[in-house]
Amino acid sequence: KTGSCPEDCAYCPQSAHHNSNLKKEKLIEIKRVEEAAKKAKKQGSTRFCLGAAWRKPTDRDLETVCEMIKKVSAMGLETCVTLGMLSQKQAKNLFDAGLDYYNHNIDTSEEYYSKIISTRTYEDRLNTLENVRKANLKVCCGGILGMGESVHDRIKMLITLANLPKQPESVPLNQLIKIPGIPLEKERDLDPI
Repeated sequence: KTGSCPEDCAYCPQSAHHNSNLKKEKLIEIKRVEEAAKKAKKQGSTRFCLGAAWRKPTDRDLETVCEMIKKVSAMGLETCVTLGMLSQKQAKNLFDAGLDYYNHNIDTSEEYYSKIISTRTYEDRLNTLENVRKANLKVCCGGILGMGESVHDRIKMLITLANLPKQPESVPLNQLIKIPGIPLEKERDLDPI
């Protein structure tokens, strides 16, 4: 599912709050997911990731995603999804469907978070991570660099990740991609070093 997300994340072209000219799509059909997973596996992929621009999935949408996970998992691929906030029950449903990893980045430090997102809290992020862990799913959690944060904010983000009850199995550190129409489109380029 692409676009129309009710969250206002300043880095995200999928937010309904920003005019990034993104082509919006409803939740795609399971058959399209199967075709994409087959192609990915044929090209050497071992993990297949699915994402939807939601604040949190409805139980009905989650049922469809669980069917997608079952189909992809049956192909012998690891599965990963990013769907926004989850309840403990939803996380358990994903585990029961065969999900391997749940991606839910904390994005930045707790102190800087409200400068990037106002429609949810840092605590909301941590609660979802806790629900994912309680469901015995592996965690993929990191953040985005180059959003105007300080080096101190980056360090605090890493300290938060290191001090979770169990550290994430995967820690993606992304660099901001400045898409026209997002609030951070004019942010100063980050030195990759």
